[in-house]
Amino acid sequence: MPSIIPSAAAATRKIAGPQNVRLFSASAPMFGNWLEPSLDRKKKMMKGRPRVPTGGSTKGTTVVWGDYGLRMTDHHRRISAQHLKIAEDTIKARLRGEKYRLYKRVCCNVGVFVSGNEMRMGKGKGGFDHWAARVAVNQIVLELRGMIHEQVARDAFRLAGIKLPGQWEFVKKGEPPIVGITKLNGITLEELKRPRRKVSAETLQPIPELAQGSRSPLDLP
Repeated sequence: MPSIIPSAAAATRKIAGPQNVRLFSASAPMFGNWLEPSLDRKKKMMKGRPRVPTGGSTKGTTVVWGDYGLRMTDHHRRISAQHLKIAEDTIKARLRGEKYRLYKRVCCNVGVFVSGNEMRMGKGKGGFDHWAARVAVNQIVLELRGMIHEQVARDAFRLAGIKLPGQWEFVKKGEPPIVGITKLNGITLEELKRPRRKVSAETLQPIPELAQGSRSPLDLP
């Protein structure tokens, strides 16, 4: 009959688990805020410019975590934290009662400093006014995932795009990425980087109207 008393080897055996980890803490966690980073507001910041994917980067142009996304389509700009907060509240009001999760792809880490009206030149950069985020062209700003119909998510992002400056479009997960303003729909990145095809001079033929000496409308003063 086996003994029910644990042996010394079994008593000294330890359960494998994470080391140097506090399993409980009474203090509130500090996760930060995407609308206001933990930076010194008194420190002056340069205005800067949003990134331009001249090297063929497709970063931030596709939906990663969610099922649907909101993408800017016109050109790069700085969007204030107040505009992004209003857009977030608009989506939450439209999806009230639904089971979903909203992901933010941008962070307002750029401080905007302004000076008062009718200030003479040479009086300094000015004081802190608000936080803003640099958003590049065709960049995903918000993503959504949950038990929501596509038309409901499309309507929520439509209302959010009205509150934000610029032009926006609704995208789904799996859509092709974008390089600059070119959508890689059937086109690979290697084909875009390939130099243009050289055309020999023998295959070129002059335009008949220009060959006769007539002036085109573009040449007129």
